[in-house]
Amino acid sequence: MDNIEQAFQDVEGAANSASKASNDLAKLANQMKKAAMDGNINGIRRASERMNDLLSSVRQEVGNAIAEWSYPEEEEEQYLKDHYADELTKAANVSGLTIHERDGQLISHPSIIRVLPGERSVRIDRKKVSAIRPSRLVEMLVENQKKKPRFSPERFLEAIYKAYALLAGEDDSAKLIKDGKAGAVVLLVNIYDVFTSLPGSTREYDQTDFARDIYFLDTSSVNTTKSGARVSFPSSTGSRGSRTLSFVGPDGEQITYYGVTFSGGS
Repeated sequence: MDNIEQAFQDVEGAANSASKASNDLAKLANQMKKAAMDGNINGIRRASERMNDLLSSVRQEVGNAIAEWSYPEEEEEQYLKDHYADELTKAANVSGLTIHERDGQLISHPSIIRVLPGERSVRIDRKKVSAIRPSRLVEMLVENQKKKPRFSPERFLEAIYKAYALLAGEDDSAKLIKDGKAGAVVLLVNIYDVFTSLPGSTREYDQTDFARDIYFLDTSSVNTTKSGARVSFPSSTGSRGSRTLSFVGPDGEQITYYGVTFSGGS
């Protein structure tokens, strides 16, 4: 397999031919039915002769459709593992959609796409999708860009604040925020660890998901908790690698996050 889009197109064409032949056979069967209802012997004979001829064509077209997808399972999986992301990216570019690769993840803002070769599917954000034909998947990604994100910055901010207070060693906002000064900077990767402390959580919500939610919060108008703590995301130019989180903005720019802190609201 060197082009999965073409492979899907070939199967679609073969299935369409089988469908057409089957429909033609069904039409003849209805003609025979009507002839029988009318008592038209000549009509019955004509329909019978044509049905017999068409039956061979139906068998052939159905056989072609069944045989069209001839790839062994190991070849399917290998292609999805090694080449699918490139083909999907090219298909997106043709449609004017940009897909970026970051740390093994595909990002088409605001969607995060993960290829699941062993399952013959992809995961878009947290939804598993079996429709992996590149042109179809690109259509879905374009639609996702038009939808309003299902994200509550207020709830996410409160969750960030609770994790921050836990890691900062403070048990209430009165101790955490004094005289309007900012508290200690806590690494966002440590906040993420709190969020995903349950076994298996990182499979459903990885650091890229978390970075996107931080981005959504950071670019929203919500920056103050119910208790009056104001959030900010200080950067650290000297920090790289696993201590930072990154996401891709709508224009393809990489946004990097390092830490979080809270201060008294003004």
